[in-house]
Amino acid sequence: MPSTTTQGIIIFIIGSVLLILVMTVFVSLIIYKYQQRQNRYYQTIENLRIKYQNSLLQSQVEIQEQTFQNISREIHDNIGQKLTLVKLMLNTLNLAAKNKTEADVSDSVNILSEVITDLSNISRSMSSTIILSNGLIKALEMEVMQLQKLKLHEILFSVSGDTIFLDSDKELIIFRITQEAMNNILKHAKATIITIHLHYTAASLILEISDNGIGFNKNEKENFGAGLYNMEHRTELLNGTFSINSHKRKGTYIQIEIPYNKK
Repeated sequence: MPSTTTQGIIIFIIGSVLLILVMTVFVSLIIYKYQQRQNRYYQTIENLRIKYQNSLLQSQVEIQEQTFQNISREIHDNIGQKLTLVKLMLNTLNLAAKNKTEADVSDSVNILSEVITDLSNISRSMSSTIILSNGLIKALEMEVMQLQKLKLHEILFSVSGDTIFLDSDKELIIFRITQEAMNNILKHAKATIITIHLHYTAASLILEISDNGIGFNKNEKENFGAGLYNMEHRTELLNGTFSINSHKRKGTYIQIEIPYNKK
């Protein structure tokens, strides 16, 4: 009988040890799987952060490039012409005709005043940081004003809802999305009217951009150039939704909805 009891105790101890070993392995496996999952999660978050920062940096570079193009065009098409006109007027002054000379000098002074104002406006738009220091709405107003000087399109810009200021990084990317959409219209749409509308709802900002251009078949992948893919990609980075509706000879409508807070 004692021998049987001893044997039972030994079996119980061995069984308990095996059970503990199995439980230890099981728990270790669970912890290992959890750590792997957690590491993948952190790696995904880090990749998203890097992706967002890279996109933000790229947006800043592209905005600066676009700004420099606008400045170059402004200097060549506007300021250069005005200075040439002033030079011509001063070179052809007829000192014998006093009244005409006074009028020409007065006109030259007025034109030079306009040039100084134009240069002041250019200096304020030299940096994307300066552009966005007053918020997205002001930045878009300045962009529209620059494009209106080309006198190629009628551009309508409007805002509705209660304005909510987003963080500067988010507004910078939204501004670049708008710039990219406008560049696509200027290059490809052959439009005469462009409409930009910002609508602030309780939960999100809705950006609508439309034109009356030639449109395209959105079901054909070749029509989706890098510009459209960039807009969609940047919208996703802001946890937003991107939609486009276009038909040949009926223009294009783009809607981008950006939530105020990421979940």
